[in-house]
Amino acid sequence: MKPLRVLVFSASFGDGHFKAAEGLIQALKRTDSSIQIMHEDFMSIYNKMLNSIIKNMYIKMIKRVPKLYGTFYQSTQNLPYDSRFQRFINSLGHKRLMDYIYSLDPDIIICTYPTISGLLAELRTLNELRLPLVTVITDYSVHSQWIHPGVDLYIVGCTQVRDGLIERGINPQSIQVTGIPVSPKFDRLLSRKDTLYSLGLTTDRLTFLIMGGAYGVLGNAKWMCKLIASADAPVQAIFVCGKDRRLYHSLDSVLTEAKNPVVRFHYVNNIDELMSAADVIITKAGGLTVSEALTKHLPMVIFKPIPGQEESNAHYIEEIGAGKIANNQQEFLNIFNQLIQNENLISEMRDAAAREYPGNSAKRAVESILGLAYKFRNVKPAVNSKATINPTEGIVNPYI
Repeated sequence: MKPLRVLVFSASFGDGHFKAAEGLIQALKRTDSSIQIMHEDFMSIYNKMLNSIIKNMYIKMIKRVPKLYGTFYQSTQNLPYDSRFQRFINSLGHKRLMDYIYSLDPDIIICTYPTISGLLAELRTLNELRLPLVTVITDYSVHSQWIHPGVDLYIVGCTQVRDGLIERGINPQSIQVTGIPVSPKFDRLLSRKDTLYSLGLTTDRLTFLIMGGAYGVLGNAKWMCKLIASADAPVQAIFVCGKDRRLYHSLDSVLTEAKNPVVRFHYVNNIDELMSAADVIITKAGGLTVSEALTKHLPMVIFKPIPGQEESNAHYIEEIGAGKIANNQQEFLNIFNQLIQNENLISEMRDAAAREYPGNSAKRAVESILGLAYKFRNVKPAVNSKATINPTEGIVNPYI
């Protein structure tokens, strides 16, 4: 039998969709090194320049007018899959996309972004796409753009999302609660002591990791760094500025005058190590960042969550007891003081994260995906067949 060929579609709007795809790819390679994997940014297939323009517009919107984005998110949250809006999106260039897909000859398709998932799901219901389709929902909320009857298997992060999909008519047998897939490296147990020493920090201080996302959308977080750097408490900070060079250089004076240890970075690829060193993370509420922190059982402080899916992610974290939301500077200051005065609070949040997220999310997701892929291979549907396959039959998932 020829090696399995897996086609993964993600998007570069933020880092989360891409990271989820990469986490799955790493887990697939660990499971079976013979699997052939193709990873595509779906918008680049149409027009790379247009993809870049839309990406920049998205980043500017969530940084400058997040409420506008939140309004759009809310207004489309409950649209049916066959609405005019959804049909319009699904009609964009599908022939070109199908030609490209069949030129790659995949055995299964995985989508970590809703637009491409919806487009392919409609083609699946029309029987123009005769390949099993997997959708990985990368947030802790249910939005209509993710929901389509043509999807064979949903990978979701929590039981709340599963229940939301079922309420909207999705077959429970087509949903697997595995946790949002993150890179398997986040499941490694690293020495906190060694990691702190490698950063030039000590083990006798409460360590805060501040992350503003790949594009620095946490806002002007200089004041956060200054607060920790000057606090009359045994604290220290790791500050990741992402691709926000302006923020990075604005910290020059803070580091010069700091009485507590502070280290800063541009965009980094060792977030798992930095999370292993930290006691608390201060961050935005992107689905993948939240999932990585949960995997590390790292308590979270979410500052001013962006309206829309990130706001929902933040409420999920607060509901399970793994973090707190600060909607303004005063609320942040109150939480900061609680954390430095009450070590038990941090332990309680860490325990809550561990209960909700036992880890190995990508591995569990891959088990379900491969189960679907090989079952579909064995069935070999006829050209005009619309037969469905139960993706979870015979698969034991201890997570649910």
